[in-house]
Amino acid sequence: MTPTPSFPTTRLRRNRQHEWLRRAVAETVLAPADLVWPLFVHEHEASLPVPSMPGVERLSIDGVVKAADEALTLGIPAVALFPVVEATHKSDDARHAFDPSNLACRAVRAIRKEHGDSIGIICDVALDPYTSHGHDGLLRDGIILNDETVAVLCKQAVALAEAGCPVVAPSDMMDGRVGAIRAALDAAGRHETCILSYAAKYASAFYGPFRYALGSAGALGAADKKTYQMDPANADEAIREVALDLAEGADMVMVKPALTALDIIHRVKQSFGVPTFAYQVSGEYAMIQAAAANGWIDGIKAALESLLVIKRAGADCILTYFAPEIARHVG
Repeated sequence: MTPTPSFPTTRLRRNRQHEWLRRAVAETVLAPADLVWPLFVHEHEASLPVPSMPGVERLSIDGVVKAADEALTLGIPAVALFPVVEATHKSDDARHAFDPSNLACRAVRAIRKEHGDSIGIICDVALDPYTSHGHDGLLRDGIILNDETVAVLCKQAVALAEAGCPVVAPSDMMDGRVGAIRAALDAAGRHETCILSYAAKYASAFYGPFRYALGSAGALGAADKKTYQMDPANADEAIREVALDLAEGADMVMVKPALTALDIIHRVKQSFGVPTFAYQVSGEYAMIQAAAANGWIDGIKAALESLLVIKRAGADCILTYFAPEIARHVG
């Protein structure tokens, strides 16, 4: 007699049989509220495409205001602004970074005028858009000056806060800048301004398209940022960076890039339990778009999967250039 095969009583495939059931038991759910839309703003009236980032454009201030309106409609809670600064406003001392009439400040005021507090605005605090050499800090004899840079960053953060930016995001990776910026904001009466610290920002090869969009790639040339951005080989150091920034007054922390630092996102969330942001950077976006354009992958499915795993790792909010497309898909 042929023995009766022994079958398992527990079959995990049962919960995968129906699309509605897969949705019902999903452990990670991506919603428009989990996204922040990064926007490039420039001085020109016409929008200009960023060739290395298909679907992304440099927008006028009016265009940024319209994009903020679109974000509101889609349920995206905030936009992140990155100014494309004209060469005439770049200098070795980055003095235009704290000019109240600079492009970033004007864009913030325009969004505030149109939308009030209904849409969040996040602005980078870093000097690379404003330096003639393309670095995030002041440079002397080939060396980035930490403390001198921090002094300028404080002025930049205050200028952005006074323009109406509710969240300033130091992305420069100078030591001690979070504490100094917190003190400067408080001294200016801006106690309510949040600090989103780029606490674990790696010196990554995936930033290239962003630098071209921002206009800092040509100035930076063959130089790199390895003396201040983190070594991708290090994980424990990232935890130290986050701990220091929180101790100095950061309200939220950022890990960047996202897909090559999923382990860091997870460790940060598990270790500190604080609002943890992740940035799906330009190179990650460009890879998906390029593969989709060649017909090698389904672009929207790949984008959605990539964002789901970033959230699964522990990110509370994700900066992504896919934000409007994904919000339409999941909203």
